[in-house]
Amino acid sequence: MDSSVIQRKKVAVIGGGLVGSLQACFLAKRNFQIDVYEAREDPRVADFTRGRSINLALSHRGRQALKAVGLEDQIVSQGIPMRARMIHSLSGKKSAVPYGTKSQERPEEGQVTIAVPASETEPYILSVSRENLNKDLLTAAEKYPSVKMHFNHKLLKCNPEEGMITVLGSDKVPKDVTCDLIVGCDGAYSTVRSHLMKKPRFDYSQQYIPHGYMELTIPPKNGDYAMEPNYLHIWPRNTFMMIALPNMSKSFTCTLFMPFDEFDKLLTSNDVIDFFQKYFPDAIPLIGEKLLVQDFFLLPAQPMISVKCSSFHFQSHCVLLGDAAHAIVPFFGQGMNAGFEDCLVFDELMDKFNNDLSLCLPAFSRLRIPDSHAISDLSMYNYIEMRAHVNSSWFIFQKNMGRFLHAIMPSTFIPLYTMVSFSRIRYHEAVQRWHWQKKVIYKGLLFLGSLIAISSTYLLMHYVSPRPFHYFRRPWN
Repeated sequence: MDSSVIQRKKVAVIGGGLVGSLQACFLAKRNFQIDVYEAREDPRVADFTRGRSINLALSHRGRQALKAVGLEDQIVSQGIPMRARMIHSLSGKKSAVPYGTKSQERPEEGQVTIAVPASETEPYILSVSRENLNKDLLTAAEKYPSVKMHFNHKLLKCNPEEGMITVLGSDKVPKDVTCDLIVGCDGAYSTVRSHLMKKPRFDYSQQYIPHGYMELTIPPKNGDYAMEPNYLHIWPRNTFMMIALPNMSKSFTCTLFMPFDEFDKLLTSNDVIDFFQKYFPDAIPLIGEKLLVQDFFLLPAQPMISVKCSSFHFQSHCVLLGDAAHAIVPFFGQGMNAGFEDCLVFDELMDKFNNDLSLCLPAFSRLRIPDSHAISDLSMYNYIEMRAHVNSSWFIFQKNMGRFLHAIMPSTFIPLYTMVSFSRIRYHEAVQRWHWQKKVIYKGLLFLGSLIAISSTYLLMHYVSPRPFHYFRRPWN
């Protein structure tokens, strides 16, 4: 496509969060004219988190997207590697469950690539600050002369057929803006999506899970981390759990996931202390009783929503990315990573179709809808695994079996977590492969168990009474 035509393309990105600011970088590389409209203030001069230090898990998919716009090294340098899960039992015992095998050979052509840094011996995910990451992405986007940021601008109307949006700025005067493409990156409660829902053949569903979450903090101890920093710490308690991610400030951001019914029972300071003494006794000296009570009552437990919709585009004029297209619960740590991969897939399709939006947008929906639904279901499953399964010996045995099979057959058997977090295998293909691998393992264990049972029975009968087996040898004698 002629560069002069490309330069005349005007794109309105609705939402200046993580996905919106990253998508602005991708589109700016193509010389599109980008206007980013964000309803909130600039996070570089105002605090979105109201004092909370929210951390996110950055895995391979997100890193690949950042790498494509030249930001990987900068972001990785500000993150903390987490090389395994650290499971905290009720008794206070801690045990590490690695994410993958300690050594990965470089795959041959055609084999699945597993992301392991050249300087490391283990795969890991990164704990990164959401606030700092958002600031860095906005700053990176603004470095492109074709990008203009509009903070405190709320989307009022979206009319993709006519390529027009109406925004309300700080002057409280509605303003109509025309554009060639509207990119909805405005989160789980997307205004852009709410307008697309009025269009024919647009499917939408949402689900609030009965669990909420609450952020707590483990402060530094004697100027250092109070626990081992290079782990995702998990306190699994069957129907609820707590996790902790390390911060660069030597603190940990803790998140308590629990049914709202349980949160509602904790009304006083004593209730909170008694609850933690019963279920998280080792966490109390780490957090401190005073800070625990203070953080617990600072904000109420927040809800978690899962959103599925189809399709992700409308004609060649509007497309949804990130949580606006597929909000998921956070238990696989793929919300941000899936959103970043949206940007990367969209960019790859723009290359494939030479910036033709009429071909790119339908292809994007076809590719990402099955993947977004798959990671949504996996995130629901992983909550059960994290809060309950990690306590079972059978789970540990399966994990060890998976790592063993992956070590001897790296291109045939790949653990689910490895496929999701350390490769770019499509989410729905990872699910299909995971189900196939489980069937193979179960059938293999069943065959091995049957063989052992038959052999044991034969030997036992032969030892007790060898005479009944003589007739097997008589014809040959």
